[in-house]
Amino acid sequence: MLKRNVSGVTEFVLAGLTDKPELQLPLFLLFLGIYIVTVVGNLGMITLILFSSQLHTPMYFFLSSLSFIDLCHSTVITPKMLANFVTVKSSISYPECMIQLYSFLIFGIAECHMLAVMAYDRYVAICNPLLYNAMMSYQICSWMIFGVYCMAVIGATTHTVCMLKVHFCEADIINHYFCDLYPLLELSCSDTFVNEVVVLCFSVFNIFVPTLTILSSYIFIIASILRIKSTEGRSKAFSTCSSHISAVTIFFGSLAFMYLQPSSVSSMDQGKVSSVFYTIVVPMLNPLIYSLRNKDVKVALNKFLERNLFL
Repeated sequence: MLKRNVSGVTEFVLAGLTDKPELQLPLFLLFLGIYIVTVVGNLGMITLILFSSQLHTPMYFFLSSLSFIDLCHSTVITPKMLANFVTVKSSISYPECMIQLYSFLIFGIAECHMLAVMAYDRYVAICNPLLYNAMMSYQICSWMIFGVYCMAVIGATTHTVCMLKVHFCEADIINHYFCDLYPLLELSCSDTFVNEVVVLCFSVFNIFVPTLTILSSYIFIIASILRIKSTEGRSKAFSTCSSHISAVTIFFGSLAFMYLQPSSVSSMDQGKVSSVFYTIVVPMLNPLIYSLRNKDVKVALNKFLERNLFL
């Protein structure tokens, strides 16, 4: 696939988040700290769910998948960005750029649909508790995750194949800190109309469809919760959903700002700030949100630590 480079460009230069030298070291330390928290948090969540029998439920099966996606999503972007903070020329080869684009798209699209799957899981658990074990069996959950990755691979492959057909001329400075769709299209000296239509169509599908799934699930969830008479029951039901709502709002809000408008309208400087949220901040926040605001995870963590500390 990577051999189909129809342009003469062999490498690009990443402009990064800022061109101010005095900010390079502080930003390096900041994002290094965020990346360490991201790796530890997501690996910790995966390990905790794997070794805690009380967390072997569909909800935490999906959460472990989300943690894996977040870990990979951040790893595709952050190490290269950190290296660019401490190098004079932040270059990236054409093949490396296309691989980064492809990997970023796979995990970005996968996260969109995984959040929708998690919302559906909460809908079934709260609105149809008696049918939960049948509707969310291990086999069905596995097929749902398989479907998430199928949609991610199809979307990422389509975008990358279209990008490989774009002709790049002398301009080789990408106004971003990683290889993203719109910043690359800005460098094209060939017609990008088809690429922009593909980006908008897939963005609508990968953002609006999960968003509608999440909204419709929570409309039914809220209606069901309001019918619960006991205050304790309502509080418990809301607590299982609040962490997911927080993660969804941050992720889809920043994603929609970046991709649901043509490149001629969007500002790349604003896009960089928006991108930081869904590529770096959200993968760090998700394990914190789901652990600090989840009683089951706290209990499992305490038991895990006690069991291993006293071995």
